[in-house]
Amino acid sequence: MEEPTFWDDADKAARIMQELKNLKSTVDGVRELMNTHDDIQVLIDMAYEENDESLLPEIEEELQHFTEKLEDLRITTLLSGQYDRSNAILTIHAGAGGTESCDWAGMLYRMYLRWADKKGYSVETLDYLDGDEAGIKSVTLQINGENAYGYLKSEHGVHRLVRISPFNAAGKRQTSFVSCDVMPDIEEDLDVEIKDDDIRIDTYRSSGAGGQHINKTSSAIRITHFPTGIVVQCQNERSQHQNKDKAMQMLKAKLFILKQQENAAKASDIRGEQSEIGWGRQIRSYVLQPYTMVKDLRTDVETGNVSSVLDGNIDLFINGYLKWLSLGKNKPAEA
Repeated sequence: MEEPTFWDDADKAARIMQELKNLKSTVDGVRELMNTHDDIQVLIDMAYEENDESLLPEIEEELQHFTEKLEDLRITTLLSGQYDRSNAILTIHAGAGGTESCDWAGMLYRMYLRWADKKGYSVETLDYLDGDEAGIKSVTLQINGENAYGYLKSEHGVHRLVRISPFNAAGKRQTSFVSCDVMPDIEEDLDVEIKDDDIRIDTYRSSGAGGQHINKTSSAIRITHFPTGIVVQCQNERSQHQNKDKAMQMLKAKLFILKQQENAAKASDIRGEQSEIGWGRQIRSYVLQPYTMVKDLRTDVETGNVSSVLDGNIDLFINGYLKWLSLGKNKPAEA
């Protein structure tokens, strides 16, 4: 930063400044843990020396706080991927199940919004398509914050819901599916060649929340890349030009990541496998009837508190997934 030319490239300087901020945050966290550890040791020594049992509740409280912070820090050490610190772009698509699946997509949309809020992340809605009768057909969110992609990459895949359908007069159990696709938001200008003949650019009228402005004109953009089948959409910006720029950025990021992978398995970890949204593809099951349970089928992490999970408390599954990855995907992670 002391170099005379440091600020000549504003984008590069901003990235370095952000990296510095992240590193300082990590170091400060370690120092805080060390200080807390020393304080707990002093309290323990005082309790022994003075035979004072009244200090035990305070020691237990401090120890619990220390243990939680230590586990949080340990989990962040598992976020070592190239794009783990990036913002995340999350797309939710309703799958098999009709109106029921659109409603399920709306529930997941709320779940991720609540999770992001708890993390202190900001959220931008890049694209939004209502369901015909209820819920959401599809929505694309950009979730901004340190390690957003590192955490949310655990959510890529098909999510299955089993419940008594509110849309079925007979009160029968209904199984529905929703897919989540998660990508890192790569902000730098990527050197990716996209031929005009390889893409189709469609414009359409925005349909999501955003005030009257976005509904007056066909400013939303959809870009289809024929060689890969990738489709990206954006309707968040106030002009067609801005939406096109954002959509092209998303497409370039996806193509760049695919290009960087050495094999299909690595590509699937970041880009996500393109598969049918239905039976046999799910990564996690949410069961509301005849019992309550959420279980991740990759890690075997599970909980009976479905309401808490749907209210955004999904760190149990995120942490279990990161531990599972660190073990080489060959055995279940501990809850």
